[in-house]
Amino acid sequence: MRTKLSHFKFDLPQDLIAQYPADNRDESRLMVVHRESGKIEHKMFKDIIEYFDEEDVLIFNNTKVFPARLYGRKEKTGAKIEVFLLRELNNEARLWDVLVDPARKIRVGNKLYFSDDNNNDVLVAEVVDNTTSRGRTIRFLYDGTDEEFQAELNKLGNTPLPKYINRPVEAIDRERYQTIYAKELGAVAAPTAGLHFSRELMKRFEIKGVEFAELTLHIGLGTFRNIEVEDLSKHKMDAEYFRIPQPAVDVVNKAKQHDRRVCSVGTTSMRSIESAVSAERMLKRAEGWTNLFIYPPYEFSIANSMVTNLHLPKSSLLIMICAFGGYDLIMEAYKTAVKEKYRFFTYGDAMLII
Repeated sequence: MRTKLSHFKFDLPQDLIAQYPADNRDESRLMVVHRESGKIEHKMFKDIIEYFDEEDVLIFNNTKVFPARLYGRKEKTGAKIEVFLLRELNNEARLWDVLVDPARKIRVGNKLYFSDDNNNDVLVAEVVDNTTSRGRTIRFLYDGTDEEFQAELNKLGNTPLPKYINRPVEAIDRERYQTIYAKELGAVAAPTAGLHFSRELMKRFEIKGVEFAELTLHIGLGTFRNIEVEDLSKHKMDAEYFRIPQPAVDVVNKAKQHDRRVCSVGTTSMRSIESAVSAERMLKRAEGWTNLFIYPPYEFSIANSMVTNLHLPKSSLLIMICAFGGYDLIMEAYKTAVKEKYRFFTYGDAMLII
């Protein structure tokens, strides 16, 4: 039984962590892992269509990333402060949970100023609470409409690339750090398995008769937070908001009843559907918060295949993949990925587990 964090360690050369996306979304590499036979194939992502037939279902997370990283300055001292918006707590009061860096310089009552490209102060925020060592609650002091406020945040904010991408944000990231089907604004990180799907590939799936189901899970930083405990049963995931609407339930359950392939696109889609399982082990409509942490051994109820990126050692994402694909097979696949120089993490290559 693999319930210790140290079981999920492997050597990952830093130069395999992708710094840029592939030139075309569907032209990253794809490793296909067959659970029953243990066979591993090497393909291009657009070849994924070969593994799906009419009435099979792909489950997509349609969350949309907002430009969550702001750079401001502290009143009086003018010290530069990075503010990472985590989630809106109160729309009317414009209260937000944020991370600040450097945190030691920020106290309750401090005002933070955010300027545009012409050095005009566009937004002012006041720190109203200390929530954690790095976290704060801030209130934006803004009198305009919500649409105007969101527009200002959009202009000032930067695409929140993960820190492992150690380069400045570029224009390409606004488009590429977002799935083509993103609709529901609220994530601070992209559902990266979905980044490989191009409009052309989606159209080819449609023509083939493959069906789509959409749900929403707004990804927070908890997905990427380091696990600090060796005993996985003691790890607590941060709660994330999710919603599974009735149309998705209907499409997925029909496919399950007919023994079709039901494919979760990404770990966030998988967490969502596994958080909404009925007594009959079918998908049910749901809305709320989930802190489900999936680790071996775990019995999956809804999807029988999944698309995922290649994840970092000792991450909750890798641990879930091992629960789904089988520990020995997935760790062997990861060794192969390193040897074959697959690209890892957010902008990296993909894996299909069937």
